[in-house]
Amino acid sequence: MPPLAMFPFIFVALSILTTAASTHPHPLDPLSPVELTAVRAAVLASPLVPARPLTFHYVGLDEPDKPDVLSYSEARSSSSSRAALPRRAFVIARAGGQSHELPVDITDASAPSVLSHAVHHGTGFPMLTLDEQFAAVALPPRHAPFVESVRRRGVDMDDVLCAAFPVGWFGDAGSSETESEEKVRQRRVVKLLCFVAGATANFYARPLEGVTLVVDLDRMAIVEYRDRVVYPVPKAEGTDYRAGKAGAPYAGHEAAPGVVVQPEGRGFHIDGHFVRWANWEFHVGFDMRAGTVISLASIHDADAGARRRVLYRGFVSEVFVPYMDPAEEWYYRTFLDAGEYGLGLWAFPLQPGGDCPANAAYLDGYYAGQDGKPVENKNMICVFERYAGDVAWRHTEAGFPDRLITEVRPDVSLVVRMVVSCGNYDYILDWEFKTSGSIKFVVSLTGLLEVKGTDYTHADQITQDAHGTLVAENTLAVYHDHYITYHLDVDVDGTNNSFVKNIITTRRNTAGTPRKSYWTVRREVAETEADAQVDVNAAPADMLIVNPNKRTRMGNEVGYRVVPGGATAASVLDDDDYPQLRASYSKKQLWVTPYNRDEKWAPGLYADQSTGDDGLGVWSGRNRGIRNEDIVLWYTVGIHHIPYQDDFPVMPTVSGGFELRPANFFERNPLLKTRPPMRDQLPFPNCSCASDSS
Repeated sequence: MPPLAMFPFIFVALSILTTAASTHPHPLDPLSPVELTAVRAAVLASPLVPARPLTFHYVGLDEPDKPDVLSYSEARSSSSSRAALPRRAFVIARAGGQSHELPVDITDASAPSVLSHAVHHGTGFPMLTLDEQFAAVALPPRHAPFVESVRRRGVDMDDVLCAAFPVGWFGDAGSSETESEEKVRQRRVVKLLCFVAGATANFYARPLEGVTLVVDLDRMAIVEYRDRVVYPVPKAEGTDYRAGKAGAPYAGHEAAPGVVVQPEGRGFHIDGHFVRWANWEFHVGFDMRAGTVISLASIHDADAGARRRVLYRGFVSEVFVPYMDPAEEWYYRTFLDAGEYGLGLWAFPLQPGGDCPANAAYLDGYYAGQDGKPVENKNMICVFERYAGDVAWRHTEAGFPDRLITEVRPDVSLVVRMVVSCGNYDYILDWEFKTSGSIKFVVSLTGLLEVKGTDYTHADQITQDAHGTLVAENTLAVYHDHYITYHLDVDVDGTNNSFVKNIITTRRNTAGTPRKSYWTVRREVAETEADAQVDVNAAPADMLIVNPNKRTRMGNEVGYRVVPGGATAASVLDDDDYPQLRASYSKKQLWVTPYNRDEKWAPGLYADQSTGDDGLGVWSGRNRGIRNEDIVLWYTVGIHHIPYQDDFPVMPTVSGGFELRPANFFERNPLLKTRPPMRDQLPFPNCSCASDSS
């Protein structure tokens, strides 16, 4: 049955309605094209930054204080009159070799104003812009030493493509750094690595191994060139992944095509940036660094007759991907994809029927280009109901001698999806809302392996640590990690929450019965941030966010469990290794901090060439109190990736994630009153696809 039939008390509309933002946007709405244009005009007109040229590296919503937003939202939900909150943007721009921070008031977009100005004097740099990356990769074909390197490898220059790679940070000059590296260390630079396309679209599979160029981005000039060693360029044969280019068609039995049928229309409703579905309501936003932002997620409690808040604001804070080859061309590949590249910048249009099912609706996004002008990102996010044939709950009772009782309810969920294609990897980022009250966070990895050119043509030739797997002739896929860190400002039935660990402990039986042992639960409430740093693999425990000020009729604190769902790797790098210093939070999957509007980005505001002196590890080191406070949950999905031949030339999807699941939040199963499926009312009773609409 359509999900709204399961929750008739929410609303009646069955079709989607997407409307433009109102005259007064919601305080958490992302910046509109009009507002982005106003921001640009204000910054360029301001005398506070006289240096030119000026380039925009980050323009995002400077959201109002949380109490103000909550008051505004409560007034909105009760249809009370409410005054519009100020609209502000936060800008990081580069000019005169410096990073400038400018909050801009755009409450009246026709008269925007820069409120203040500060120059960042600390370590690190803002995100790379797309334009400067394109400009940097256009330099090598005009660099004579590079042209000679390409010639020596017998490669056609027209087939060569390059990509910009952040250089990371590796401390002061020492035995591990060359003199030239020290000279450029304090500059805003990238390293260029180049590849050969030719007969394949998979140019990442054909590296010009051994060649490295360093580009000073402020000067837009090559400042260093190395051609250290020549390895064969891997063949193009067998590397292409495009339809008609990947070899003979699949010879097995193809799965039968299917389609989701919703005869009464979609079961969700989109009004501006708000999505309402079944018992859920939430706000969908966009940020050029974080990508999708989910805010004000609340669920309707039928027994209480009220809507209850679960999440104030959540997004992917960082994606840390360190590679494990210490060679000169590889050691610095320790990417911070959100802070260096921007997840929103690399979210490309979703493909209907492939990325998202036929019943999906699509949302567009806008961000500021390097020149500050708004750039439209079409079909960036999709929203759809998932009918996977799963069961929401069921029971068959055979205990009665005269009858068999079976009760079953089908599971339907709502998915909000973005796909980020940052270089060679594709990240499918799903927020899945379930009518049971759960929110599932699913990260799916696919795309292309980052490979290294080598002399090896067979695994038997490898006699030492090759730092990867030989996946094709002259092609090593290098070991690496993926750490996707979420920032989740949870508000379980209110703002003040606590973090609880229900630790499973074994006891000896002293009751005089034959049983020798049993397990029970020891409850620990985290007082400070240090108490809430958790390696989920270390000891069995239930981890909960509870509201100690709200209890069920049975006297239990209402809460939500944090349920790991696979992909629980933590970093095994040495604590003093430079990439680990920059991403110290990757040693533990779970951290809890008190709410601070400015603490958003796990590696700090300036991630490019950051040194670890800002970010989650530093903030949490203050060991602030978190009991019965407004708290933020940080959770990292982690994967140690040992590549295999099956991952080449394109990697089948691998998924991991976690779940926020109600724990004494409801008085009983919130799905108890949902109606069972009625087969005689299905629109196509003789069609196997009929179950899709149940």
